[in-house]
Amino acid sequence: MDPLDTLGRPLHDLRISVTDRCNFRCVYCMPKEIFGKDFQFLPRAEILTFEEIERLVRIFVGLGVQKIRLTGGEPLVRRDLERLVEKLAALGDLDLTLTTNGSLLAQKANALAAAGLRRITVSLDSLDDATFRSMNDVDFPVAKVLAGIEAARAAGLAPIKINMVVRRGINEGSIVPMARWARDAGHILRFIEYMDVGTTNGWRLDDVVPAADVVAAIDAVMPLETLPPRYRGEVATRWRYRDGSGEVGLIASVSAPFCGDCTRARISAEGKLYTCLFSADGHDLRAVLRSEASDADLREVIGGIWRVRDDRYSELRTAATGDLPRVEMFAMGG
Repeated sequence: MDPLDTLGRPLHDLRISVTDRCNFRCVYCMPKEIFGKDFQFLPRAEILTFEEIERLVRIFVGLGVQKIRLTGGEPLVRRDLERLVEKLAALGDLDLTLTTNGSLLAQKANALAAAGLRRITVSLDSLDDATFRSMNDVDFPVAKVLAGIEAARAAGLAPIKINMVVRRGINEGSIVPMARWARDAGHILRFIEYMDVGTTNGWRLDDVVPAADVVAAIDAVMPLETLPPRYRGEVATRWRYRDGSGEVGLIASVSAPFCGDCTRARISAEGKLYTCLFSADGHDLRAVLRSEASDADLREVIGGIWRVRDDRYSELRTAATGDLPRVEMFAMGG
């Protein structure tokens, strides 16, 4: 039988970080003052190979996983990523998707679609070029991300989801323009509350724009109504426009935690299994992969980790989170 954790939650979603490197230095994830030119990222030998990732995915699918998301860092900086996509697409009827900052998407969209990628999510925090450049902190223009989104649409990677992290004092003025643009373009927009992930992003509760405020801002100009979740463990609460022109979602880990239905596991680029986005420690699957362990052994290890899982950090969060040990978001794929 597929394993359940101590709170009765199944293993349904697997997020895999294929690299810890990124070509952006977003202020809420990988701030430049910490992750500068001298920062030591993982050496190649410590990163899982495509063959190791494929093996792990086969085992996770056997344990009930139905959705695979490739992440980073920025996954498209991993060379020949379409080869991994092809390997995973061949495993069966999986919901195979990828999250990217969109910077390399115009060059990669056709190859990814041809390899079997089904959907794509693009992180885009503002349509205002000055705001976007200040948030990615490498002076990358928003026009190139928009071009990547159009390339993904042309390649058939649709509907496209857009993720927008909202941080008070920086980009809350982009909420309504982003909603209007996504609605008109036919994209599904997800607003994400600024979260206390990792220990380097300077998170403060005062910087969070609660999901209810986001909904109110949009509803005032484009009336909304609620939608039911599509499956257990869906992280976004869904809202549709009353005129039938599309939907938006809110990921409210801070103001309305959803730990009770969390069905996600995460594998970092070096092969550590994390059972919570706010974990302090991971379980080393790379050591098992590179031993003499059989697939049955790996299945038992992974199932055993999941069965004792009791994570519900967001439900227990306090305002004083700065001194809690946590892994950086880019290291485990967000």
